[in-house]
Amino acid sequence: MTKEKTRCGWCKSDPLYIRYHDEEWGVPSYDDRIIFEFLVLESAQAGLSWITVLKKRENYREAFSQFDPVKVSKFSEAKILSLMNNSGIIRNELKIRAAVNNAKCFLKIQKEYGSFSKYMWEFVGGQPIVRHADELSGIPATTAESDAFAKDLKKRGFKFLGSTTIYAHMQALGMFNDHIKSCFRYKQLL
Repeated sequence: MTKEKTRCGWCKSDPLYIRYHDEEWGVPSYDDRIIFEFLVLESAQAGLSWITVLKKRENYREAFSQFDPVKVSKFSEAKILSLMNNSGIIRNELKIRAAVNNAKCFLKIQKEYGSFSKYMWEFVGGQPIVRHADELSGIPATTAESDAFAKDLKKRGFKFLGSTTIYAHMQALGMFNDHIKSCFRYKQLL
């Protein structure tokens, strides 16, 4: 009999959630395409569960040009209207328009810093912050870093990316190792 791995309690029993937790969540990423993907997905998730977004992720990849920020920044009004009729994604007009807007803002940061990754990682001093939480209750919804990051994004024109959403983004991309200490991924990501 094999022992089941201990995981963070939020990933539940859905195989898609478990795979996301085990393979992606909390792994430091420096790839601007992946970072842009998560910015779009995190902003789409606002007010919904993450599993809802994960189940639509492949549809998002197709609908949003594999998360190429250059292509998304050029989406026409006709393309935006067609996305509002795409049942494979979250059909919220404000969120769709925010993704196009955010692509334009993303490109400006890339131009200014050389990469969005370089800009983003400055908010944690260039390396992951390890939480050392024993339980999920020890992990906050926002931090001073997510507050500063979200505030700067807002100043730069980004939409649907408040501190709570940005903190989820930072956790997903490994800027914080917020796996609980008993989770098998916690030590793997130290």
